[in-house]
Amino acid sequence: MRVLVTGGAGFIGSNFIHYWIQNHPGDQVINFDALTYAGHLESLKDLEGNPSYEFIKGDVTDAEAVKSAMDGVDIIVHFAAESHVDRSIIDPTLFIRTNTLGTAVLLKAALDKKVKRFHHVSTDEVYGELGPNDPPFNPQTPYSPRTPYAASKAGADYLVRAYFETYGLPVTITNCANNFGPYHDPEKLIPRFITNLLKGEKVPLMGKGENIREWLYVEDHAAAVDLVIQKGQIGETYLVSGEEKTNLEVTKKILKILKLDESMIEFIENRLGHDFRYANDGSKTKALGWSAKHSFEEWLEKTVDWYKKNEWWWKPLKAGRPNIDRSAQKSYRE
Repeated sequence: MRVLVTGGAGFIGSNFIHYWIQNHPGDQVINFDALTYAGHLESLKDLEGNPSYEFIKGDVTDAEAVKSAMDGVDIIVHFAAESHVDRSIIDPTLFIRTNTLGTAVLLKAALDKKVKRFHHVSTDEVYGELGPNDPPFNPQTPYSPRTPYAASKAGADYLVRAYFETYGLPVTITNCANNFGPYHDPEKLIPRFITNLLKGEKVPLMGKGENIREWLYVEDHAAAVDLVIQKGQIGETYLVSGEEKTNLEVTKKILKILKLDESMIEFIENRLGHDFRYANDGSKTKALGWSAKHSFEEWLEKTVDWYKKNEWWWKPLKAGRPNIDRSAQKSYRE
């Protein structure tokens, strides 16, 4: 089996490749990635020379490169995306280009090449936000994206569904909770806070830290995608759930692990369109036989330990990175 993983040098994509090679010996995995600022081949250094793994540098919006990479491919697992919400507020068109147009290019090539499965990895952010007592999102929840990132992913989801309905392309979709784990780019909340604190710097917590997210260890996400590919119904959407925590709770847990106090928190203004809460009804995915194997408490501690031991990976990434928090707070209304 030949499996093409787009965005395989990113956080979730690289972890997925490690998972797939370990759990599907004999399969050939092709990593197709443009290597933007968020793509790190260092995350796959241990696979160099592995006959089951191949890397192709390419952009998902490049039709010829996509077509070439898809030769002989049986399954496409589409992770490639611009995913940092703050960046989408600063430059929405980049997100539309990669996330929406890029998905369209991949879908056309997949149809032309007659792939056996196109699995699209999406986000719970396409559904908008929840109030504190609202029931979790489910596959029938109407889309209500509130940021350019979420809108670009919603557009991609609709295209995937359209290719199933119009052309019969065999697709599945997963919309997932926030992931955490190793090889997570240090611009995102958990790795940013860990690495800031390891450097002796304060952590920038938006608002009062009251916003709520579900958190899922990245390997559990990989297992859910694998199961949906193996057992999911063609044309269907599956939500992957995690454990609900406020951002303040997450921050305090990281501080506790590192034996630091709350004086290391710097409260900053909320970004524009900062959704209050996300939560997923994962019962449809669980009905296939999936459940999370890694608890948030234990694996957050293991994640902190990973960043302690792998400064070689994250320190170069943090060097020279601009502070984008303030730019994401600027509004036309000001």
